[in-house]
Amino acid sequence: MFNGKASFYEAEWRDRMELKEGERVDDLHRNGYRIIQNQNKFCFGMDAVLLSDFAKVKQGERVLDLGTGTGIIPILMEAKTPGEEFVALEIQEESAEMARRSVALNGLDQKIKVVTGDIKEASKIFGTSQFQVVTTNPPYMNDQHGLKNPDLPKAIARHEVLCSLEDVVREGAKVLKPNGRFYMVHRPFRLIEIITTLTKYKLEPKRMRFVHPYVDKEPNMVLIEAIKGAKSMVKIEKPLVVYENVNEYHQYIYHIHQLPHQNNQ
Repeated sequence: MFNGKASFYEAEWRDRMELKEGERVDDLHRNGYRIIQNQNKFCFGMDAVLLSDFAKVKQGERVLDLGTGTGIIPILMEAKTPGEEFVALEIQEESAEMARRSVALNGLDQKIKVVTGDIKEASKIFGTSQFQVVTTNPPYMNDQHGLKNPDLPKAIARHEVLCSLEDVVREGAKVLKPNGRFYMVHRPFRLIEIITTLTKYKLEPKRMRFVHPYVDKEPNMVLIEAIKGAKSMVKIEKPLVVYENVNEYHQYIYHIHQLPHQNNQ
């Protein structure tokens, strides 16, 4: 969505914020915020944007994003919600360092903290019962799901190379306060495994929304809210459709991006 619109911002910010080879600065269409990405590594996608809109953060709450990549989710959520503090955990130092530069670029050093560390050690890094909200856009594929990308950063982002679904859920449950909210975007084909794992760690699914690329296509994403220690009852929300037609987003997508209603070129 943001490709091809970076040259102006690259020129504007290059003197103020170092850009490395292959990097660009993209406009997030929120509060004037921008993000640094490397087109040769891993750029954020629609899943992260939809998760940042699906997750609810109240005044004064602390949020932890597990596996933040280049920091897109905490940056968007800081723009959209009244949360007090956003902490981002990322195991790849290159991505974490890029996220820190994006945080600095937007003047958000006092609101967003990027920590280099392993999701499997999150409760040791931060302690238990520290956050009201946890968000995560974890790797979707395990060893049985397709070929791994030969590029390691992309493989880590897409396949469970360094952590498993259970690692993410277990550590998310540990760092959440009682009645804390856990938000995840994932693939529908793993939904049974996801629900089983969530309930194993006392995270009860409460809201679920399926994302369809087109109205006549099966869903390719699912957004889930689970609450720590809640009783069993889940609400299935209205399906979310990304595209009206080829290269034309659904009106809801324009709304969450704050974009003008026009064909996406």
